[in-house]
Amino acid sequence: MDALKAAVILFVAAILQLSVLTEYQPFRTGSVVLVALLAVALLRGSVFGAVAGFLTGLMLDTATLGTLGVTSLLLTVAGFWIGRYGETTARDRFHAPYVSVAVVTVLYVVGELLLQFMLGEPAPAALAMHGLPGALLLNLVLTLPVYAVIRRLFPPLELGDRVREVRLLG
Repeated sequence: MDALKAAVILFVAAILQLSVLTEYQPFRTGSVVLVALLAVALLRGSVFGAVAGFLTGLMLDTATLGTLGVTSLLLTVAGFWIGRYGETTARDRFHAPYVSVAVVTVLYVVGELLLQFMLGEPAPAALAMHGLPGALLLNLVLTLPVYAVIRRLFPPLELGDRVREVRLLG
């Protein structure tokens, strides 16, 4: 059931991102898809986040007719690492979604720039770095409402179903 809910959430986020938010200049830099993916990955773990990131990236690549696999790779890595962060630390901490979104937004922009450069496509570093503060700010503003909705849809797992958290010994 979680997979179906995540698919619907990420599909709606992708449609919202591609059809509504890209039409308005102030919202072009932010990514509601990235924030929604990170919220799902933080709450459900690394493997769930990686699969959701791959499928969402594939959907975005085909919808925008971009280079197939670039967004998939970036979102797969983002979903995996934030899911891993959620597994190894307390998910219930207030700062966890904000730290996740801030770090991954910066790494996503840099990773996209590096991948475009390695593929031989135009990669305007100055343009990407000038858009980074706006993207970071907008993604952090989007974090609270998106994470609140997704947290309601993905309640904490029961102890038997719970993803094992890492405990330090000693």
